[in-house]
Amino acid sequence: MKTVTDSFVSLGHWPSAGSFGFNTDILATNLINLSVVLGVLVFFGKGVLSDLLDNRKQRILNTIRNSEELRGGAIEQLEKARTRLRKVEMEADQFRVNGYSEIERERINFINSTSKTLKQLENYKNETIHFEQQRAINQVRQRVFQQALQGALGTLSSCLNNELHLRTIRANIGMLGAITD
Repeated sequence: MKTVTDSFVSLGHWPSAGSFGFNTDILATNLINLSVVLGVLVFFGKGVLSDLLDNRKQRILNTIRNSEELRGGAIEQLEKARTRLRKVEMEADQFRVNGYSEIERERINFINSTSKTLKQLENYKNETIHFEQQRAINQVRQRVFQQALQGALGTLSSCLNNELHLRTIRANIGMLGAITD
């Protein structure tokens, strides 16, 4: 068997006499055929392969660029959402605090208003009681006065006779005359 280097060396020493024949050395012919096929593929396929690889590279770069843009947009939206969430949480806390403060204020106002109303009702009750006491006292006085007057008139009419009655009238007229002078 010949080695590979021997087959390449033998290529350079072909007889130049016009004989044409088949080389039956399979190892040597396969190497030559493979080198020719590879050379043709490299020569003609280099542009196509280069274009395919460039297209693939551009698609990959565009996909990466789009992914980066989408990632940046997603991060921006996430930050906006977090900012809105913080703002809403602060507003909720503020509403909660204000609500508790408002409830406490309303409770105090209600207690104060109720206390004031109770004091007014107590004053009205005391005034009504005082008024009713005065009215009862006045009614009792009037009855006592009427009874005393009736008793005095009864006593006077039974005790007074005409002469005593005339004397009393003259005395009263004399007092009135002294006052008018």
